[in-house]
Amino acid sequence: MSKCIMSTPPSTASLTWRPRSKKSASSIEPESRTFLAIQPGWFEGAKINTYGARLRSVGLLPYYLGVDVGTTGSKALLVDELGRVVASHTTEYPLYTPRVGWTEQNPEDWWSATVKSVRAVLEKSKAKPEEVEGVGLTGQMHGLVMLDRELKVIRPAILWNDQRTGEEAEYINTRLGDRIIEVTGNIAHTGFTAPKLLWVKRHEPENFERMWKFVLPKDYVGLKLTGEIAMDVNDASGTALFEVKRRKWAEELIAELELPLDVFPEVLESPEVRGEVTAEAAELTGLRKGVPVVAGAGDQGAAGVGAGVVEEGVVSVNIGTSGVVFTNSDAYRFDPKGRLHAFCHAVPGKWHLMGVMLSAGGSLRWFRDKLGQLERGLADLLGVDPYDLLCREAEQVPPGSEGLIFLPYLAGERTPHADPYARGI
Repeated sequence: MSKCIMSTPPSTASLTWRPRSKKSASSIEPESRTFLAIQPGWFEGAKINTYGARLRSVGLLPYYLGVDVGTTGSKALLVDELGRVVASHTTEYPLYTPRVGWTEQNPEDWWSATVKSVRAVLEKSKAKPEEVEGVGLTGQMHGLVMLDRELKVIRPAILWNDQRTGEEAEYINTRLGDRIIEVTGNIAHTGFTAPKLLWVKRHEPENFERMWKFVLPKDYVGLKLTGEIAMDVNDASGTALFEVKRRKWAEELIAELELPLDVFPEVLESPEVRGEVTAEAAELTGLRKGVPVVAGAGDQGAAGVGAGVVEEGVVSVNIGTSGVVFTNSDAYRFDPKGRLHAFCHAVPGKWHLMGVMLSAGGSLRWFRDKLGQLERGLADLLGVDPYDLLCREAEQVPPGSEGLIFLPYLAGERTPHADPYARGI
């Protein structure tokens, strides 16, 4: 029987890129590589390294820092070696909708918010910089961040819930046919990264020509922390240009879509070390220079590990802005009809399947903003969360809601009907 788990100021310093020295988890000295520092649940069964033992021997308790570059804000979480939360802090940032169906953010807002959140958790916890043993990254998936040769952001990031790329997604699926599902484990959804690259190539050719590399949201923060450009296999699976079974870029598909292979970053397994905190990042965040930063995973891959979905027969349901049903697979499997996503898991040698509704918690936020004016005003007077008031009212509604039905298609839909034009009723 399956188990079901319910889981619910910008830097002005310049960056200088250098080729990676292939400093992977297998080449970092043992005391700094045997951890996965993304979510508390990552630490179950993790090997306690010798560096941590030395810290404890002199009375210092080692901590791990997780950073989640979300859609609404950047959250920093400090945990001890047993995965117990010591402190957390979220700094919000804006989301821009320049046109109907478009969603964008400024990557510098992510970094600024991350700096503030990391400083806040260090202050709340009174942790010393030398006590933080490693940093893990997670965040919103699929977003396109384009960088020039000076590592400057070329244009605002196009996010996972942006719906402008309907034509490009249809073109990819038609051009590649069944091969895209067979190779990548997915069809090209409007929210995925491949249609975004084609959209920029078609509509903003000058920006496309300036692009030297592209990264995903958490990887931009990783770049600011370490000076290194990298992506993990879990997040890369959401580009629709990744060979999920073999855990490598799908070079033949990339060539057929006439995209330059050299803009695709190096790909690492989630627990591999992408780099170390630079002196500039250390000064901004309060971390010590040289702290290892692991490649990390997309938000759903990280949440799956945190919820313990790392073995066959375990399923999680995660409700955030979107809603996700998630399960582990010890072998590569995919849905030939493309109704489910097949991704590399954040755990090396494993994969996961998931179904996604784009507006789950997002529908509740829409209801609060559009129909909950009274509750918002009362919540301000009482000093409580308006969601608490709305949920209390909902508890009084009889089952069936007197026949009222709401279709939560506020930003198109993915599972089981992939339709970027679906609209709520």
